Amino acid sequence: MSAPHDYESGYAYDAASHGSPAQPQSPASPDSPEAPEPPDAPETPDENLARLLGRALNSFELPDETLRLLDSALAYDSSLHSAHHSAGLHRETYRHTWLLADGSSQTLWELVHNTGRDGLTQHEVYVTEEELRLATARLPLPPESAPEFRLQVPIAPVQLPPVPPQRRTFGPADPDSSVDHARRLLRRAENPDTATRPGPGTARLLREACAHQITQAFGRRLSQGFALYEHAFLLRDGCEVSLWEVEHTATPDGRHMCEVYVTQAAARSAIEQRAASRPCAGR
Repeated sequence: MSAPHDYESGYAYDAASHGSPAQPQSPASPDSPEAPEPPDAPETPDENLARLLGRALNSFELPDETLRLLDSALAYDSSLHSAHHSAGLHRETYRHTWLLADGSSQTLWELVHNTGRDGLTQHEVYVTEEELRLATARLPLPPESAPEFRLQVPIAPVQLPPVPPQRRTFGPADPDSSVDHARRLLRRAENPDTATRPGPGTARLLREACAHQITQAFGRRLSQGFALYEHAFLLRDGCEVSLWEVEHTATPDGRHMCEVYVTQAAARSAIEQRAASRPCAGR
């Protein structure tokens, strides 16, 4: 199975152990060749997705719903779909497929080419074959290089038993640090509409936090000058609570400002409202 030249793929992830432990080796003498490096462990479906999104120039255009589906991926596979090389230009398309927890599959199409002005290799990612077809047609390559999208072996639905949602992985428990982090997060919330701020009930709930994790939220593209973070807290009873923090400078004087919301939807709505009403330079 072929794969892009800058990464390896073509396998399905399995959490089970692979192979037996390596046998101890005697130290190499100064004159002996260096021992070979141990092979890297296979990447998880999440890691494969992160690598794809990290190199794709248009990953911010992917629908949020598609990214949410891929959160439940159990296995991953990729294959070279088509390729064209001529006059120093190249174009390859790759099919990336994830097996989801409900037995269905989700595919992303990757377009790799060097037809830009600088001749550097660029990566783009698309959800549908039609989107990929249109993107390929825009490249300055002969028409006959357009890919054929019929797969020789169609993917049949896989029936799997229901799989419970994967739980978030928190670091070591540190109640004092987590409770203090929650207190500081709530204290710096400057939501213009006070009714949208987390209320006293949330504050009382987070007094039971014993661990926390901060991650930057991606998915639908954010307006320039805005950042969205998820603050996830693990409570003593095993439940999880998340707060969503918006950081921006869309203020009359350009001052840095933080807002905190109970849901991601509310946070993204606030970003859209602030971006639409923020002052514009030169007006």
